[in-house]
Amino acid sequence: MAFSFKVVKEIGVLSEGPGGWQKELNLVSWNERDPKYDIREWDANHEKMRKGVTLTADEVAELKEILNSVDLDAEE
Repeated sequence: MAFSFKVVKEIGVLSEGPGGWQKELNLVSWNERDPKYDIREWDANHEKMRKGVTLTADEVAELKEILNSVDLDAEE
């Protein structure tokens, strides 16, 4: 099944892996729908992607609250 996507806004790179693939947070429109926040790995030209997770603005706000409450030093 074919699908379309458009990276509406590049927000930030979380990490870079071998071969130049980058795990990124972007605002992406899938199949010409309203853009959603998206975390996944992309090739350098945003032509190929790997599996990721797509979040609504409400889900991002909830994730932000959760992350703000996490003590990262205690997780190691």
